[in-house]
Formats: sequence, C-alpha cells, structure tokens
Amino acid sequence: MSDVRDRAASGFAETTERRALREAVAAFARGRGADAAAPRDPEQLWAEAGKLGYLGVNLPEEYGGGGQGITELSIVLEELGAAGSPLLMLVVSPAICGTVISRFGTARQKHRLLPGLAAGTSRMAFGITEPDAGSNSHRLTTTARRDGTDWLLTGRKVFVSGVDEADATLVVARRADERTGRLKPCLFVVPRTAPGFEFREIEMELSAPERQFQLFLDEVRLPADALVGDEEAGLEQLFAGLNPERIMMAAFAVGMGRYALAKAVDYARTRQVWSAPIGAHQAVAHPLAEVHIELELARLMTRKAAELYDGGDDLAAGEAANMAKYAAAEAAARAVDRAIHTLGGNGLTAEYGLASLLGLSRVARIAPVSREMILNFVSHHTLGLPKSY
Repeated sequence: MSDVRDRAASGFAETTERRALREAVAAFARGRGADAAAPRDPEQLWAEAGKLGYLGVNLPEEYGGGGQGITELSIVLEELGAAGSPLLMLVVSPAICGTVISRFGTARQKHRLLPGLAAGTSRMAFGITEPDAGSNSHRLTTTARRDGTDWLLTGRKVFVSGVDEADATLVVARRADERTGRLKPCLFVVPRTAPGFEFREIEMELSAPERQFQLFLDEVRLPADALVGDEEAGLEQLFAGLNPERIMMAAFAVGMGRYALAKAVDYARTRQVWSAPIGAHQAVAHPLAEVHIELELARLMTRKAAELYDGGDDLAAGEAANMAKYAAAEAAARAVDRAIHTLGGNGLTAEYGLASLLGLSRVARIAPVSREMILNFVSHHTLGLPKSY
C-alpha cells in the first residue's frame, strides 16, 4: 500500500528543478513585492527578472532562453503574483509572442526577436481583440493584402496591453485565400514605429501598471518577412499562442489568490476582538479553508494544462487550458472577496493592499476569454452539446 501511495504522490510532486525555480523566484519576489520596505517599480522588477533569466525560461537556449516550457514560465508568474508583484506582460511577451515565434518563426525572425524577449530587453504586445468581434476570431476585420512582395495591414484593435512599452506588436489579421476568397487568419510582427501604426490609451478605472490601448492600422506597409510562419497555417499558429495565454492567466489568478489568502490568514491569526483571534471562529476560518482548497485545485489544473502543452498535445491542452483559466479566475475572485471580508474595514484601506485586487480579480474572469465562452467551449467540445450560435 505504501508503494502505491508513493507512486501516486510522485505524480503530483514537482521535479527538483521546478521546486528550485519556484523557491528562487519566491525569494526574489519577496524582497520586491507589495509588502517590501521599498517596493520596486514594475520596470525595475522586469529588468531584474530578465537579468536572472526568469522572463525567458520557456524560450530556446540557443536564443538566450532557459530551454524549458510554459510550465516553468507559469511558475515564475504565479510566484511573482503570490508576492504581490505580478508582471502581466509575461502573459504576452514571452508566453504568446515568444512561443509563436519559437514554434513558427523563420530563422531570421528567431535570431532578431527571441534574444531580446528572453533577456527582457525588448517586449512584444499582442493584438487580436477588435471592437465588433469580441471573442469571435472569425469576425476579425483587420485585413492583410499583398502589394508586390510587401503586405498592407488595415484595421483596428482594442484592449492591447503594454503597447507603449513594446518594441513591436504581434497582430492577428485576415487575408483572402487566392483560391477560395475566404479570409484566413495570419500573424504579423508590426514595429511600433511603422508608418500608419497608431495607438491611443484607453482610460481605465482598473488599477494596474500595464495600460490598455486601441490600435489603428492605416495601410501599414510591412516587408514579406513580417509574416510569421506559413500563411496557410495561421489558425494553428494562433492557437499555439492562445493556449499559453490561458495557462498564464490561470497562473496569474492563482498567484493573486494566494497573495490575498495569505493576507487574510495572517490577519485572522493575529486579530483579536474578544477572547480569541478571529481565525478561531469557524465563520471566519471555513471560508478561508474553502478558498485554499479552490486555489489548490486550480493550481493542479493549471499544471496539467501546462504539461500537456509542453508535451505537444495541443488539442488536450486547449481543453485543459480553458478549464484551468476558468477555475483559477473563479478561485481568485473568491479569495479576494473573502480576504477583504475577513479584514472588514481594513480590507479597503491602502495599508493592506487588498482593495485594488477587486478590479484585477474581475479581469481574470473576463480576459483573455470570458468565463461564459469557456463554458460554451466545454459544453460543445467536451460534453458534445449542441451550439446555440
């Protein structure tokens, strides 16, 4: 019986290397997080994490990366979030853009773009969402057409994170198939300085270091090698980036939930109103225990999704990544809510740093795909139920 238990436990235990990475990132983040005596600004945190190799752990070693996978990168983001200093551009620059270029880019694109992404000295944004398309990638209206050997891009994107910090944006457009006339997705690297490329900040009430932008592409002329990969395989390339995006958002949410829960537990353990700390009362303790269970379940699903993706099973990873993102977002929202409730009025003060997480916890339920669209995905693809649209 003990052998069975040992084998079962080993299937859930992280490898020595991953534990070492988690411990190293946690130690690094603790001295620079929201609770540090002199917390660093996000730019400095990004630069320091890049020098230590944390930003490119998923990118190939030959381009300066760590040669690992999305599993390792999700560990980095989770631990940064658990320390109160999540770097949301990790979701975009190395996870989406770095992965797509690593898997499908030309040799020239890899040599030109990946070393900077791995070191954190350059960043890329990702533009897919449009004002009238929402979550329906088949309704994207940003188009790419040939002009000799060049491409011309025209369209508009919204809710693009970090364009002001990015050297280029990986833009999802659609081109006309010369045989059928149907529009097919394809991806282009658009430099921030390209003529006809304009971005404007969207005013948000959300408190986050990463700002949101609208993109305007007006006949943006790009050379032939701005196209990433094979123009006939655009859909495959697109989802190669979207699955890591969902896995990383799950890690982001789990880290946020852990941070909120740790604050609440510490408060409940020490705050005394009557004869015992408030954490001794089940009305306080049980909701926190429930949140812990939900976060641990979400962590397991996130790890499953990451390992499926790193193992090359894109189809299974797509299902697991959606489930992980759903579970983690719901758990994080509950963790933030319960943490604030545990602290009462103190939960809304700047001293404890929890109220600002209310907006961020909502983001995890909305972006990059809403909880309802995930439920649609599971209903149709997993359960085989008919579509309503």
